[in-house]
Amino acid sequence: MISNQILQTTIEGLKGITRIDLCICDTEGKVLATTFPDAEDYESSILAFVDSPADSQVIQGYQFFKVFDEHQLEYILLAKGGSDDVYMVGKLASFQIQSLLVAYKERFDKDNFIKNLLLDNLLLVDIYNRAKKLHIETNIRRVVFIIETQHEKDVNALETVRNLFAAKTKDFVTAVDEKNIILVKEVKEGENYDDLEKTANTVLDMLNTEAMTQVHVAFGTIVNEIKEVSRSYKEAKMAMDVGKIFYSNKNVVAYSKLGIGRLIYQLPLPLCRMFIKEIFDGKSPDDFDEETLTTINKFFENSLNVSETSRQLYIHRNTLVYRLDKLQKSTGLDLRVFEDAITFKIALMVVKYMKYMENQDY
Repeated sequence: MISNQILQTTIEGLKGITRIDLCICDTEGKVLATTFPDAEDYESSILAFVDSPADSQVIQGYQFFKVFDEHQLEYILLAKGGSDDVYMVGKLASFQIQSLLVAYKERFDKDNFIKNLLLDNLLLVDIYNRAKKLHIETNIRRVVFIIETQHEKDVNALETVRNLFAAKTKDFVTAVDEKNIILVKEVKEGENYDDLEKTANTVLDMLNTEAMTQVHVAFGTIVNEIKEVSRSYKEAKMAMDVGKIFYSNKNVVAYSKLGIGRLIYQLPLPLCRMFIKEIFDGKSPDDFDEETLTTINKFFENSLNVSETSRQLYIHRNTLVYRLDKLQKSTGLDLRVFEDAITFKIALMVVKYMKYMENQDY
């Protein structure tokens, strides 16, 4: 509801322009703002008008108007006089109050508040003032989940997530862009990151079955204050990107488990190019054939164990040793030596990161 002070200022401004007296009442006939005395005398007429099907009506020398907020009757406006000019001023005043209702709702609406909170669009003092007005607790533990859908504006997915958390009044579901659904979730006492991963998998399974859509879920770290929610959101965004680059086989990615991928993601591209040039002498891992890349990946999967890698690749041990020797000649790195293996592994991850970032630029 709009404050009485704003309503009073609005009708006084209109009276100053039009010289026509106005009064605003609620649907029970209580006067909220007026420019003329004895407005209370019209309470019975207002109640009768509220019950009538008419949107406007002349009663006792006053034009009566109904002011709606999304089909919900909010106010009754009285304009003194029965002429056409008074009618036009009354309609203008009604429209202005409706516009105020929209602006007021937009300003203090919870969804709008959460979006601005996530995007860091609010001053610190505004965060706490608006949270108080919207009855949002400021000092409970929260975490931000990002749910990326396959299709833009996936309404079914958004509604499914909303329904899943509808009973939880301290959780908020919104969307800040075309493909991502944002869940700001309360973290209860005793809940930990394993529980959050279970929540993420629940969302994943629900969307697979209910909305028939494949999604990826990422989440940030737990924060204790409402002002820190945007940090958890940024972490979830980073987790989503890092997951796409380095952990494409995972549908759920936690910021707290990004490992070395988090470090590489924050490297400047010129430094990455210099590093790759130094390691591969101007070549790229893309130049390696499929057989070599498969051998390298399987060797890393098996913790540099030659016997286990050759068994899983269904090749003789000597064949694997030959491939590793050949790779050593072309790169100068012996993957059987731990330090060289680490350098090579990081180089492969850096190349993945570079390719992802270059594709993002197009």
